[in-house]
Amino acid sequence: MAAGRRTGGEGAAADGEGAEGVRLEVRISAAARRRELEEDVRRGLGGVEKSLPPNWFYDDEGSRLFEAITRLEEYYPTRTEAAILTAHAGEIAGRSRARALAELGSGLSEKTLLLLDALAGDGRLERISTLDVCEEVLRDAAAALHARYGVAVHAVVGDFRRDLGALPREGRRLVCFLGGTIGNFAPAARQRFLVDLEATMAHDDYLLLGTDLVKEPARLVAAYDDEAGVTAAFNRNLLVVLNRELGGDFDPAAFDHVALWNEKEHWIEMHLRARRAQRVRLAALDLTVSFAEGESLLTEISAKFTPDGIGQELAAANFVVEERFTDPRGDFLLTLARPYC
Repeated sequence: MAAGRRTGGEGAAADGEGAEGVRLEVRISAAARRRELEEDVRRGLGGVEKSLPPNWFYDDEGSRLFEAITRLEEYYPTRTEAAILTAHAGEIAGRSRARALAELGSGLSEKTLLLLDALAGDGRLERISTLDVCEEVLRDAAAALHARYGVAVHAVVGDFRRDLGALPREGRRLVCFLGGTIGNFAPAARQRFLVDLEATMAHDDYLLLGTDLVKEPARLVAAYDDEAGVTAAFNRNLLVVLNRELGGDFDPAAFDHVALWNEKEHWIEMHLRARRAQRVRLAALDLTVSFAEGESLLTEISAKFTPDGIGQELAAANFVVEERFTDPRGDFLLTLARPYC
């Protein structure tokens, strides 16, 4: 799991000013988002190996459950990344000398505030830009950020795979992609994303990338299969979303939550495994899906990295690693990189 979310998009649907100094740019319509849901479900449930992308987890209940997951003892990534930033935000701000911060898959994260406080404390901060799927969250966050720092805020409602070019490019930027969200991409998609991101960056911009590191499988699995069952509820809530949005008749209780470590691919997989043979109807799609007993629906991958491995992936996308920051246990990594010139 990671905090980032994905959505479909098309051209800008709306663009307007909120409070003075706050601009909200909407690059997705409700119709486009609906089309992508329908396409993802037809494609993902129609294949031999069933799967769905993890962006559909995040309705209101899914977002609430994810926030609860981040507070669990087993789920170390959120608090570990925050601890690294608490220790090194000033150093990152000084090294980047950024005048603007851009966050992908944002919200109003306390982790981001640590960086913004450091940039503002140096007297450099002039602009904040954010890119995420949820208009309501971005609108509220943008107003709060403007009130706190008194600088221009440009919030883009869109898809960080497609709408990177919508973010303002004025001033030296620190582009942040935190939370280990990049681990939700399969390797080829991850490489395309990094190449596309680099193409939007100036030679003096910096990227701060958060990645979860490979560790003992038992700890990784526990982080995605907690004893309290919060992650299981989060996973099954995907079926509730499909029932509501597409007229489905999934019985979430008929599926077990399963978290597996894939040693070959170096990622965690989350599945929903059918407890019995069943047929599910999705009325809005005129689609019936059959599940055999024990058949799995893959709902998320979360790749784990080594420092050298993520360095090689960044180099392949024309980035140069400037500095790495980690915790004493070596659980999580923040990589500060810049485009190679």
